[in-house]
Amino acid sequence: MPIANHGSVELFFETFGSDAVPTLLLVNGLGSQCINYDEQWCEKFAARGYRVIRFDNRDTGLSSKLDDRTYTLRDMAGDALAVLDAVGEERAHLMGVSMGGMIGQRLAIEHPERLLSLTSVMSRTGEAGFGESSPEALAAMMTKPARTRDEYVDNEIASRRVYGSKPEWFDEPYLRARAARAFDRCYYPAGVARQVQAIVSDGDRAAGLRALTVPTLVMHGDRDPLVDPSGGRRTAELIPGARYVEIEGLGHDYPSAVWDRWVETWADFVRSLA
Repeated sequence: MPIANHGSVELFFETFGSDAVPTLLLVNGLGSQCINYDEQWCEKFAARGYRVIRFDNRDTGLSSKLDDRTYTLRDMAGDALAVLDAVGEERAHLMGVSMGGMIGQRLAIEHPERLLSLTSVMSRTGEAGFGESSPEALAAMMTKPARTRDEYVDNEIASRRVYGSKPEWFDEPYLRARAARAFDRCYYPAGVARQVQAIVSDGDRAAGLRALTVPTLVMHGDRDPLVDPSGGRRTAELIPGARYVEIEGLGHDYPSAVWDRWVETWADFVRSLA
């Protein structure tokens, strides 16, 4: 099992594609395991000529659980660097979704020399008034932890109906299977609270984003009620030269129906940097 080390924290990771091509590091959102970047989706990025790396954030999946301490997004950005170090990669493209976008922003602010590009998806800057959750979406996210596997799966389906993409893209059998797999792999709700604390403690990244020199793509769904699209628009507004793409029908998720467009949008952006 491939493991990267950041101090005492062990981070599980997986790679797709050749190690002789540029690297794309995928960073997960709140409480999300790396398997949420579906293998078929990772292979689509790899087919464009990139080594793709997905990893479990601390307090999720097969990575270390930190019952005895709190931490920051800066620490989690250090985890991402530890994964790059473990595969011998000096500079990489980074794509972060939701909390992963915040981690990517923090990493780009403090270690721009390690990134070829930043892609921040369904995320926000940490400023009040931008990217706020609707009451319904926040309530769905803050549902009490499930006590059983079936309850966990049902909760995931109910949440996706609140803040997911348009109904035509809602694939319930797939989502149920994915939720069951996530529960079986690692169900660890205690880690979510510590990750929330890391997000809150990071505060406002506006000043750092205004000074950012890393080429940046910002993506958001136009029907995201968990992180309102104003969060993405504000991120792109602050980062000099950032490209903003809003995807019609996309909520706070990544259904297979949008994978091809997502990959093509990202690949077009990266090609423009050459």
